[in-house]
Amino acid sequence: MRRPLIAGNWKMHFTVPEGLEYALHLRHVLEPFADREDIVVLPPSLMLWEIANVLRGCPIEVGAQNASWEDQGPFTGEISPKMLAGWCHYLLIGHSERRQLFNETDEMLNRKLQAAFRNNLKVILAIGETLEEHDLGRTQEVITRQLSAALYGIEARRAADLTIAYEPVWAIGTGRAATPEYANEAMSSIRGLLQQKLGPLAGEIRILYGGSVTPANAATLMQKPEIDGALVGGASLKQADFTEIVRAAAEAVRSA
Repeated sequence: MRRPLIAGNWKMHFTVPEGLEYALHLRHVLEPFADREDIVVLPPSLMLWEIANVLRGCPIEVGAQNASWEDQGPFTGEISPKMLAGWCHYLLIGHSERRQLFNETDEMLNRKLQAAFRNNLKVILAIGETLEEHDLGRTQEVITRQLSAALYGIEARRAADLTIAYEPVWAIGTGRAATPEYANEAMSSIRGLLQQKLGPLAGEIRILYGGSVTPANAATLMQKPEIDGALVGGASLKQADFTEIVRAAAEAVRSA
């Protein structure tokens, strides 16, 4: 069994003081679960340094929600993987909001993935189909295209630093989560694609589910064999909800 990973994506929420206070609360309640799973928080970039300091010496890790594909240069408003390296452990790229609202392409994400690995960051790569693509039965086509493009030129030895987050876009923030069976089937297909691209090392890659993960459905999702954790959005902003999702992953490890 792969070690579960629960990542909380704070998106554009909290002021810096609010984020620091929340991180301190999370440190207190989540540390007891860290012996059975990896826990990551993804705050807005403005507070990354402060959150990293608050969690220093704690098993809860910090990640960024986005980064450039360049290490430095005349790119006003950007943050580079080189800037994150050394104190920020994870980088999330490819979230559907970045793809849809900011027009990020598969080619851009391939460049971001290469830049992140160049700077020794662990990457959570999000992929998934829209409602229209889902209803047209194009899920397999979409995830094949997104994954193939993102992994172009990536060496198999980087598999241990890669996590895939399957996020059916039609389930994000809608309360309409994919059924555990549907999610497991889609993630099994992703596993097969990873094996084609990266060989046996693909077995080391964790595949997370993202899309309206709540305390009510977390336990059922975590029991599925291909679901190695969750990328959590809205529920990660509420201490009680996020704690219950983390607890569900820990219980899945205990019962395995």
